[in-house]
Amino acid sequence: MAHKILLIGGHGKVSQLLTPLLLARSWNVTSMIRSPDQKDTIEKLGKGQPGKLDVLVASVEDVKSEGDAQKILEQVKPDWVVWSAGAGGRGGAPRTNAIDRDAAIAFTKASIHTPSIKKFLTVSYLSSRRNKPSWWSDEDWASAQKVNNEVLPTYYKAKVAADEVLTVLAKKRFDEEASNGVPEKDRFYGISLRPGTLGDEKAGGVQFGKIGSRGKASRATVAEAIAAVLETENARGWYDMLDGDENISEAVKRVVREKVDSVDDEDFEAMKETASKL
Repeated sequence: MAHKILLIGGHGKVSQLLTPLLLARSWNVTSMIRSPDQKDTIEKLGKGQPGKLDVLVASVEDVKSEGDAQKILEQVKPDWVVWSAGAGGRGGAPRTNAIDRDAAIAFTKASIHTPSIKKFLTVSYLSSRRNKPSWWSDEDWASAQKVNNEVLPTYYKAKVAADEVLTVLAKKRFDEEASNGVPEKDRFYGISLRPGTLGDEKAGGVQFGKIGSRGKASRATVAEAIAAVLETENARGWYDMLDGDENISEAVKRVVREKVDSVDDEDFEAMKETASKL
């Protein structure tokens, strides 16, 4: 099936690596970018590819509400949405909150409330969680706490909020569709892909699923992982990843088969309470 994907944050480094991978699978991509100046760069990514590439110039900073996001979804009409946008530390706390929290949540809600959209994948990061998971060492937790509380406190709070809204609302829709007899393959799948510290190495193998918190993930490998998760039936939940030795496609199939979900050990009821206020 020729899926239509809205890629939000299309000019980002991961997105530029991802776009040809999606098009090579004969999927169609609308790459949403901030500025007309970026258009030529993106259009070159579609040359010679079997999938069709469109470019939408629309700033995520202008998306203040679910209604704003809905207008873009109605224009593009995707069946899958990938969020790979971010303030990138530019513009201080107000811009981080506007993009990484508010716009991300607006697109998450609008996508989940659109019946024709079947997958929403957000690119988060490995330490975006409130509780110490049982498979982390004390050193893993200390490292994550340092990043979240001392290095990137605003970003951390923004990403946790967006992840939790996706987790709560995606489960709600999935469960409702299950109770209504919708076949599993046709239900809504919410995915939080959670790489470690990003680097520019070549694509390689991965550690994937329930892993430690310390290490790197090359952007090229992250792009490969996004494509692999999207094309793997029944993939949903939180997937942590670092560079490693396991083949990406095999790693994704393994965690889906074994129902591995790194959201385990988080407090779902607390998430529901938080998400209801956002």
